[in-house]
Amino acid sequence: MSREVYKDPLVSRYTSDHMQRLFSERTKFETWRRCWIALAEAQRELGLTDLISQEAIDQMIAGVADIDFELAERKERELRHDVMAHVHTFAAKCPKAAGIIHLGATSQFVGCNADLMLHRQALEFVRTDLVRAIDTLAGFVEAHKGIPQLGATHFQPAQPTTVGKRFSLALQDLLCDLDALEWVLTQVKARGAKGTTGTQASFLQLFGGDHDKVIQLDQLVAQKLGFDEAFPVTGQTYPRKLDTKILEVLAGIGATAHWVGVNIRLLSGVKEIDEPFGKKQVGSSAMPYKRNPMRCERMCALSRKLIALPQNCHATHANQWLERTLDDSSIRRVDIPQAYLLTDAILGLLVNVSDGLIVNRAAVRKRLDEELPFMATEEILMAAVEKGGNRQEIHEVIRQHAINVGRRIKDEGKPNDLLARLAADDRLPLEDADLQRIAGDPSRFIGRAEQQVEQFLARDVKPILKTHAVCLEGEAASRVKV
Repeated sequence: MSREVYKDPLVSRYTSDHMQRLFSERTKFETWRRCWIALAEAQRELGLTDLISQEAIDQMIAGVADIDFELAERKERELRHDVMAHVHTFAAKCPKAAGIIHLGATSQFVGCNADLMLHRQALEFVRTDLVRAIDTLAGFVEAHKGIPQLGATHFQPAQPTTVGKRFSLALQDLLCDLDALEWVLTQVKARGAKGTTGTQASFLQLFGGDHDKVIQLDQLVAQKLGFDEAFPVTGQTYPRKLDTKILEVLAGIGATAHWVGVNIRLLSGVKEIDEPFGKKQVGSSAMPYKRNPMRCERMCALSRKLIALPQNCHATHANQWLERTLDDSSIRRVDIPQAYLLTDAILGLLVNVSDGLIVNRAAVRKRLDEELPFMATEEILMAAVEKGGNRQEIHEVIRQHAINVGRRIKDEGKPNDLLARLAADDRLPLEDADLQRIAGDPSRFIGRAEQQVEQFLARDVKPILKTHAVCLEGEAASRVKV
């Protein structure tokens, strides 16, 4: 590997081999050739036997993977046209087909149909990884559904929840992402055989004005490329609106992963949860004790990049002039593979992190205990009223003590002694045992958190995992390379 030129970190550091191969030059140009083969086969099957021989098609099939990349590069420098360069290169390998490769087609016949085939395969890769992420996070949620944890609103202490309930929020978002992905997969159709501006004029001429044959050609090419149907109308390209919808789905996955990552980072900062950490992993070059959440930080950073990409697709879609303009080519060449590679890297990290999350239960309980007396004040108030206290007077007693304790904690760094103060105050008709009974058990304050998780997993998550069981077959290799 050359060390003298820039290498994309998405390829060199972060992503899976199968996603890299999918967006390789070899896959792209072999897919172009498969499109040309599908077109020739369909044309011959629909009656153009005098023009297209079976021998020509057989040569094309035999040479589909035999690509002379050096010849293609020379031809592109000469012709300044990538599709025509590969027409000539393919023709050199199958001379019997030289005259009929690309017959009646425009460049976007191969460009668009191939892109749609790659979209479909890449989305299926993403679906597999997304289901794995759902499965892994569901296991974590189920295992920790009943562990009380300090809740937070505005990153301030709030009513307790459970570890599992908190992360069930992300699990629900992932289900939403999967639903969106399933929908957008149904929108990926073939461009088919539409001609230069989408009117099919060239194919109508080839078939002597026979409209039925042209309709059949469009359908047959789509089927041969693995699609159930083609877009009913196009300009020169397939609708660029589709790219916006696909990248919105991928960006949504990135946003969910970012939510998970940033919350693990926050909880890591208060020592409650740690991401996986290697035995010899170094957290800081200067501070040997550090356990920086670098995987979650990477996941958030890559997600931030992914979340920003749909705006480029919207701008490209909005700037397609009439039947087509070429200013979509370069940006799509960069952004579409990048979006899938980013999603691949992000989901690899999400699976890895979810599979090895460490809950520091003592730290979780310590933080909860520090705030639990405050959380228990409403129940203390009600218990005191039940024993004959005046609600307004008791409320003021508790309020005064709570404010003083809060100041003591912040100004003096002292522990929370609210329960002891309340037990010693004769104005409160409760004994220390009463207060400990109310505030000593965190599970009293988590409401239906555990039951909500159980119901959610049983009703919503496990049926989805069962439906997509094929995605969970075999073992997923960790893609945390660096």
